[in-house]
Amino acid sequence: VQLQASGGGLVQAGGSRRLSCAASGSSFSFNEMGWYRQAPGKQRELVARRFDSGLTDYVDAVKGRFTISRDGAVNTVALQMNSLTPDDTGVYYCHARGRMELWGKGTQVTVSS
Repeated sequence: VQLQASGGGLVQAGGSRRLSCAASGSSFSFNEMGWYRQAPGKQRELVARRFDSGLTDYVDAVKGRFTISRDGAVNTVALQMNSLTPDDTGVYYCHARGRMELWGKGTQVTVSS
């Protein structure tokens, strides 16, 4: 079982970006899927997560700008990022928790000023 993430890249401040992640090889659904990020010189932090109940949770810094959702099928998650700022720059990691805990390889998001 692994997580495949995509959507990173370079974007100008004020722009938008959409990250997608899908779990492959799993026969069960995850209780929680979400995104973490790690900025240069900083610890990895939770950005947003979605529970299988539909409930969502966001770090204060992205509330009102980012939206996490299922990306179609079960065991998928997308992160729509709007009004990006240079502080959003970092490596974004997809995360899933259920019978097991998984991390994706990370996708770089760079926001230029």
